[in-house]
Amino acid sequence: MWATGVQHLSNVAKMGAMSTSIGFRPTPDDERILREAGQPGESTSDTLRRALRLLDHERWLAEFRADADALKGEDVNTEPEAW
Repeated sequence: MWATGVQHLSNVAKMGAMSTSIGFRPTPDDERILREAGQPGESTSDTLRRALRLLDHERWLAEFRADADALKGEDVNTEPEAW
């Protein structure tokens, strides 16, 4: 299941968009992580897609926290009614 060398990951977007391929040379530790993180019957590509979604969510949370921190002193009760 885990070939050595470059693993090519293909992703065909919905609606017939062009597919892209990314070459990836996993280290032994990368292979271990993929093996342990993979769901039963899940392909390596699907495991990596799940990981990318988690990274995207992590980035979103960081932005959310930064926005919340920037607004923590704001008191909306002192703002004029917008409607």
